[in-house]
Amino acid sequence: MQSDIHPAYAPVIFNDLASGEKVLTRSTATSEKTMEWEDGNTYPVIDVEISAASHPFYTGKQRIMDSAGRVDKFNKRFKGFGGGQ
Repeated sequence: MQSDIHPAYAPVIFNDLASGEKVLTRSTATSEKTMEWEDGNTYPVIDVEISAASHPFYTGKQRIMDSAGRVDKFNKRFKGFGGGQ
């Protein structure tokens, strides 16, 4: 790697606002907000709206879509559209 052209890669805490889970990892992202981690060191904190801890796909709490109701709604909305005039 060339020196002085890459961003700093340092430990960062990602805080999931939906579930409250925190993950310490390394990233090029940074923040002015800091937090003390379990090891006693202080790291920058990046708040995220959703992560694997709160995303429905990963938690198994997906909503079932009512596809039949959506089709009926579409058909009612456009039942006269394009008909013979």
